Amino acid sequence: MSGVPMPDMDATRGVPPEATHLSGELHPGVDSPAEPGVAPAPASLVRMANQIASNAAHKPHDVAVARTADHLREFWHPSMIRTLESYADTGAPGLTPIAAEALATLR
Repeated sequence: MSGVPMPDMDATRGVPPEATHLSGELHPGVDSPAEPGVAPAPASLVRMANQIASNAAHKPHDVAVARTADHLREFWHPSMIRTLESYADTGAPGLTPIAAEALATLR
């Protein structure tokens, strides 16, 4: 096979070896591949939502919120949004203001 070589994959888990930790284990719900219909852990969702928001942060605040909300609506599975909404109901520590406002617009 020609082209760019693919990283070695752990055939039993389908993840590249560098995704494992020093112990060789994955953090359940955080690092492991998501099962269909199962949302990642809230910490992962917070990190992802904040990354999306940071990509729009150079825009005016209202535009950044709208773009972040649009991205979540278009690309996230509804279970991911519901999980993050439940987390937000607890006070959502760690969500940036843009991410938190974007999530609120989806309700």
